[in-house]
Amino acid sequence: MSSLSFESLCLKDDDCPSPTQPRGEEDEFDTDLESDEKEESNKSASIAEVYLQACKLVGVVPVSYFIRNLDSTTMNLTHHGLGPLGCKALAIALVTDMHINTLELADNHIQAEGAKYLVEMLRANFTIQHLDLSNNHLQSAGAEYVAKMLLDNISLKSLKLSGNGFTDDDAKYFADSFSSNSRIKEFDLSHNEFCGKGGEHLGQLLANNEGLEVLDLSWNHLRMKGAVAFCAGLKVNTMLKHLDLSWNGFGNEGALAMGEALKFNNTLVHLNLSNNRLTNEGVGMLCRGLEFNDTLRVLLLAYNSITVEGALALVNVVKNTPKTALEEINMCNVLVNENFVHLLEVTCQEHPGLDVQYGGVGGFIAKKPPKRVDPMKVIQDYLDQRKLRLWDFFRNIDKDGTMRVPVADFRKAVQQSSIPLDRYQIEELIQRLDRDRTGMVDYRGLADTRKQMMRDHRRQLRKVESRQKKEKQKSDRILKTFQSAVEAVTPRSSMVISPGAAKEDSSGPQQFSATPLSSWHHIVMSNSSRYSVTNLSSEHVHLPMLGGTPSYRATSSLAMRSYSQPNLLDDSPRSAPGKSISAQGVRSDPEMGHSKLSSAANHLTRSRPALNARQPEVKAKTKKMKKKKTKKHVEKGSKKPTHTIK
Repeated sequence: MSSLSFESLCLKDDDCPSPTQPRGEEDEFDTDLESDEKEESNKSASIAEVYLQACKLVGVVPVSYFIRNLDSTTMNLTHHGLGPLGCKALAIALVTDMHINTLELADNHIQAEGAKYLVEMLRANFTIQHLDLSNNHLQSAGAEYVAKMLLDNISLKSLKLSGNGFTDDDAKYFADSFSSNSRIKEFDLSHNEFCGKGGEHLGQLLANNEGLEVLDLSWNHLRMKGAVAFCAGLKVNTMLKHLDLSWNGFGNEGALAMGEALKFNNTLVHLNLSNNRLTNEGVGMLCRGLEFNDTLRVLLLAYNSITVEGALALVNVVKNTPKTALEEINMCNVLVNENFVHLLEVTCQEHPGLDVQYGGVGGFIAKKPPKRVDPMKVIQDYLDQRKLRLWDFFRNIDKDGTMRVPVADFRKAVQQSSIPLDRYQIEELIQRLDRDRTGMVDYRGLADTRKQMMRDHRRQLRKVESRQKKEKQKSDRILKTFQSAVEAVTPRSSMVISPGAAKEDSSGPQQFSATPLSSWHHIVMSNSSRYSVTNLSSEHVHLPMLGGTPSYRATSSLAMRSYSQPNLLDDSPRSAPGKSISAQGVRSDPEMGHSKLSSAANHLTRSRPALNARQPEVKAKTKKMKKKKTKKHVEKGSKKPTHTIK
């Protein structure tokens, strides 16, 4: 591919013949309005001629729709089959255009080469604000070109890159570029192939960006580790309002992480989690976050594995949370019951703006059948209460005392007695006592009922405890991964000294609290005299000095904006070299909860000399103990009478 420069997109003056028009005498009396109209028409004519000349040079057929609609602010060239060369001709014509602000080029197979031409065009054209490059087979090379363009472009407000075959490695390009671009408000990356590592990079994108408001990541593969890492970035984001994560397969693991993110995120208004393999358990985890959230208005949960229990949990969280902002809940595939309808009516009286969409009335709560008591245990308890023996109970039908009676006699005796057994329990008891189908019941097996019941009970308790322990370990592992991802996606510049911290002498240590930069962003910007409109174009924002800390200067370098990610696959605590480094440069214990890094915490670092000073004392005590033991041993050995010779 030949090298491309900005000059290659500009035609020379002699290549584009300027239109000449004979002037008549009537032109002497043209008004200013007529002259403006003529200038605009001449300009449109010149752009059309430049485009025709460019098509001739690159050898493509001109698109007549482009020429006919040069007066419109929206240029829709979707499905026109431009290809890379057609895109080059279009880019040449748009270099000097100052009228079109929306350019739609979806499904034109422009590939990475065409994206490169558009990137060069956008270096000179600052009028285009909305660009659609969906379904153009950009692949990794195109993602790199677009990401480099985002580092310098100051005009784009929305960008659509849906269905371009981007992978996990490509997500890093966008994460790095969006860390310095805060002007794009809408970003569409749907129908791509982002997975686990891509979720980590996209989490960094949310954590470092301060301008994005609408993000579409539907139809990707954000699951397990990727979903948890992405939610970690959402937790510290302070600008995003509309998030579409439908058709990603989040599962209950992602729902747990999303619930944790919603506890702290206070900007998200619209959340789409449709078709994400959520169950009632996952909905319950989401509800834990909704209890603390007061900004989310729309929650879409259609086509998940939710039943009446999940629907009741969602309505209950709205009913029991006075500060909730939920106005719309969509679970259009869920069949509810009468109890849900009644609860919804009561909730709507307190929240009249609530709109819940469900599939209809006809659902039911799957009740487990009541567990039947073992019939052998019932008989044993009956005999123990009345202090009877087995032979005493069956001696009327067991004259010989062999403890073997016919099945019919055994059934009749049990039915006529006062033992609380139903028909099904009696038949189950007969099957267990007559396994060989001989027609004779050997009721000697009832003697060992107590021991067997106790063993079965203990075994069942162990199973329940084991299952609960595994579920708790899984939840703890996900939360631990979530907290590690939060530390990883949070930039070092986002931790500043708290203005409310206690100040001490400069000679002594100063107490400070870790506070996210987003919390003090308005304070920092209001105190900064160097923050101006000119700094917005270069992204070099100088922050004031707080508490003697040198000012931080944001940089647009890709290398400086890449942050290390933790190994989310490893759940075991790592050794000292593998521990994550916090924003203050102090190694953090992976088992330490995130709540310990609060603004009310004490010193974030501990005195190492004090810890080292204790070690000699311990050693000294050990030596003293050894001496005492030796002395005692000598005293024991000296109990024997000894004769001294003078």
